[in-house]
Amino acid sequence: MNRQSDRQASAATLAGWPPQGATPYRAEHIALFIHSLAGGGAQRRAVSLANGFAERGRAVDLVAVSSKGALRDQIAPAVRLVGLDGGDWDRTYVRMHPWLPSLTAQVLLSARALGRYLAQVRPDVFLSAASYVNLVAVAAWHGAGRPMPLVLRASNHPAGNLPSCIWFRRLIRAGVRRLVARLYPQASAVIAVSQGVADEVVRVTGIPRERVQAIYNPVVTPELLQRASIPVQHPWLGDQAVPLILGVGRLNMQKDFPTLLRAFAAVHRQRPARLLILGEGPHRRQLLGLAKSLGLQKEVELPGFVENAPAWMARASLLVLSSLWEGLPGVLIEALAMGCPVVSTDCPSGPREILEGGRYGLLVPCQDPEALAKAMLRTLREPPDRDFLRARAAAFTGSDVPDRYLQVLDACLRDSPLASRPVVSEARTGP
Repeated sequence: MNRQSDRQASAATLAGWPPQGATPYRAEHIALFIHSLAGGGAQRRAVSLANGFAERGRAVDLVAVSSKGALRDQIAPAVRLVGLDGGDWDRTYVRMHPWLPSLTAQVLLSARALGRYLAQVRPDVFLSAASYVNLVAVAAWHGAGRPMPLVLRASNHPAGNLPSCIWFRRLIRAGVRRLVARLYPQASAVIAVSQGVADEVVRVTGIPRERVQAIYNPVVTPELLQRASIPVQHPWLGDQAVPLILGVGRLNMQKDFPTLLRAFAAVHRQRPARLLILGEGPHRRQLLGLAKSLGLQKEVELPGFVENAPAWMARASLLVLSSLWEGLPGVLIEALAMGCPVVSTDCPSGPREILEGGRYGLLVPCQDPEALAKAMLRTLREPPDRDFLRARAAAFTGSDVPDRYLQVLDACLRDSPLASRPVVSEARTGP
């Protein structure tokens, strides 16, 4: 990270504020904080937002705990990537790695480095882009002296997500909610990725509803549709006689792939089918063991993380979301955009909104393999019209999403106590 001096405006600068062509209380310099560029849904949406802000003439720092990952090449040239890795915290993580989970340790130990960045660079607005890093973002913001408005993006269902984190497992759910209820209201605004997430944030935190805005993710983009046409190779994709079912997501507790495996076993007892679970994560060995115990070694494969899951969806017979909780699951929207039929658990939150209560795909209770198998069999037997599904996905094109975010960020800057002391952002040094 490059050191930058604190923004100081001379009397002459203040007298000439705003500069010619600038808009008062416009967030000219935005810092957007994420964990990594590994390619997950939240990270992909954050990169899309950063690029969208830059396209609209804003200076953007994409601040990542880890600057490595598949999404690095998708960052627009106008966006400055600020990697927090490589400092003292990173060396501490390396020493502690055998005893601490990778994702948890990296995020926790990055708080001090993030605080130093905020204090030194002082962007106009600080946007924390995912639920998983929001509490660390609040702590770093406090450590920096709260020098700018803070906006939190709730990318997942808070009541489900927070207790699942390893470093929260020893805390009772009520304690976690008290922590969230104490920290979230300190933000100038919260942007939720669905109405369900927004409602839960209000319920857990007590934040007035007008300070929590629901803005859908910009999932269906021209780039998404272009990537879907790229050929992918797998012997099962060319076999039209046997339907191919997909599961897509990180191999962890949230996605509940064991329920999908058990449901698929019931489907396979009634008709030929194959299952591919695209993703990587800590539960790989457990899932392979379960598939073997169910006698599905020849019908189930876990190819690992793939960069172009929509291309697989375009060629699949069915996508199944078996999650215990979500925010606004992009895989469902991507599948609809590909014309791929879907079945989903009715988890909090997102699937019911996306599928309009079951109109565009069957909804079943969580952790119910029997109900999931019945829905899968019914959809395979009576698949919906693919153009009908694509029409629903058009609601999530979101070309105006960066503009809606910028309206919130600009309003936070205008309403901040700092607004009484107008300061013009310095030109940033290069990466």
